[in-house]
Amino acid sequence: MKYRFKPTQRFWESFYALSSDQKESARRAWKIFRENPFDQRLRPRKIHKLSARYNRTIYAVDIEADLRVVFYVEGVLVVTVDIGSHDLYRG
Repeated sequence: MKYRFKPTQRFWESFYALSSDQKESARRAWKIFRENPFDQRLRPRKIHKLSARYNRTIYAVDIEADLRVVFYVEGVLVVTVDIGSHDLYRG
């Protein structure tokens, strides 16, 4: 499936606040993510607490040890909501 991507303002704000090493990790993961956001190398999973809060299925993928991207899918549109540590899940 060919996806289109739309980052939120919050995603960009969080991305620009990352360290340069984290940004580089995110860029490497992006190459995989843009081909398939559910690629098993990124360990995709549903985040039930956020899904209940936002009344839609919210997913997270791993970028590195404690760096995640949170997103949802609407048809072929993938909306990247935020990037950060496990604290995102409490959001």
